[in-house]
Amino acid sequence: MTDESTMTDETSGYLSRKVVVSSENGLHARPAGRLAQEAQTFDSEISLVVDDQAVDAKSILDILTLAAGPGNMVELRARGADAEAALDRLEALFLNKFEGA
Repeated sequence: MTDESTMTDETSGYLSRKVVVSSENGLHARPAGRLAQEAQTFDSEISLVVDDQAVDAKSILDILTLAAGPGNMVELRARGADAEAALDRLEALFLNKFEGA
């Protein structure tokens, strides 16, 4: 479940999308590792935001500190040349519950 369009925050230059953690166990070690690994393939600055806490999406430890459980809303933010491609890829991971994609 995501917003239908990518939103741009004019003040920060970030593109953002909201996704829901739909996997049964939330963002535990395996999906957090997969997410960080995928994020690292992009040059853009990428972060995850839950409530008011923003972390580096390229760091598995940072992702785990979010303790995002099933049903939590997560905002994906990216800024850089490949930001939209990064959001597309990371959104697909959430939509596929980190399986396949």
